[in-house]
Amino acid sequence: MDKIEYRAVIKFLHLQGKSPTEIKYELDTVYGDASPSFSKVKAWAAEFKRSSQASTVKEECSGCPKSATTNEMVDEVHRIVMVDCRLTLNEIAEAAGISSECVHTILHEYLGMRKLSARWVPRLLTMDQKRVRLDISKTCLERFKHNERDFLRRFVIVDETWVHHYTPETKQQSRQWTTRQEPTPKRKKMASSAGKMMATVFWDFLGIIFIDYLEKGKTINGEYYAGLLQRLRAEIKMKRPHLSKKTVLLHQDNAPAHTSTIVMVKLHELRFKLIPHPPYSPDLAPCDFFLFPNLKKWLSRKKFSSDSAVIDAINRYFSSLDVSYFTEGMKGLEKRWSKCIELKGDYVEK
Repeated sequence: MDKIEYRAVIKFLHLQGKSPTEIKYELDTVYGDASPSFSKVKAWAAEFKRSSQASTVKEECSGCPKSATTNEMVDEVHRIVMVDCRLTLNEIAEAAGISSECVHTILHEYLGMRKLSARWVPRLLTMDQKRVRLDISKTCLERFKHNERDFLRRFVIVDETWVHHYTPETKQQSRQWTTRQEPTPKRKKMASSAGKMMATVFWDFLGIIFIDYLEKGKTINGEYYAGLLQRLRAEIKMKRPHLSKKTVLLHQDNAPAHTSTIVMVKLHELRFKLIPHPPYSPDLAPCDFFLFPNLKKWLSRKKFSSDSAVIDAINRYFSSLDVSYFTEGMKGLEKRWSKCIELKGDYVEK
């Protein structure tokens, strides 16, 4: 509907004695997201309240003369914003010598700009780091596409994460349905419990190979991790016989324990081949963008009294998942390599 038609409906409902809140509810019921905002409904209702003879045809605002939106002024506003993209409307208006309403019009209608909050990323990547991400993504994607079936059969992923006796619910999980008249729900801020363990998870397209749990207070160093790799070889012989005489393609991040000399020697001894992983790239690690986030969501709001209770719960969780779950999660890496290449090495959001 045109603005004039909305104003006519609002005037009709106002004359029926309905409040702005009731009018907004009526509009949302009929027109959904296309209906005017509550602030606009409230302003128009107030206008009709001041004068029942107010026209539904809104006069053009005289406070923003056409002369303010010349090509020169549009270029000037654009130059000011490019110098400092965090300026407010009032600051831009003062610098340009025009009203804030005109600045708003120029930014949105002429320049097609909007103001967004910065997105948190693991690191502000340099051009060299983006190039490394781009090159590694290209190399891995080419290898994957060369023989997808063979790649998936030999691909093993490993990473560590903390698991707590109690994990609070996420912000997304706290969302709930309310009426428009109700206030925003509130919740108490809670931190993860102090009781925790480090879980090192080895998995492939068929599921979990094995999980190692390290109690709180101990750390994973090169010697400890090398022992886990030796155990991985034994587990593969038992659970993945098709890999017993194949070269394992191992994907791990660049944590110090993973890149130590003793670990490199162990990898060579076991004839494991590392799939390159760029630094500062959790968006290209299947554990970080797929396996662990889903595990943490499942663990949220669950309370455990001991380490053994947590271990039992996690083992049950993974054993309940179908093989296709792990296969699809692993294939998600192909999409992220492609997206990273498309973004010239920048971070992949989803």
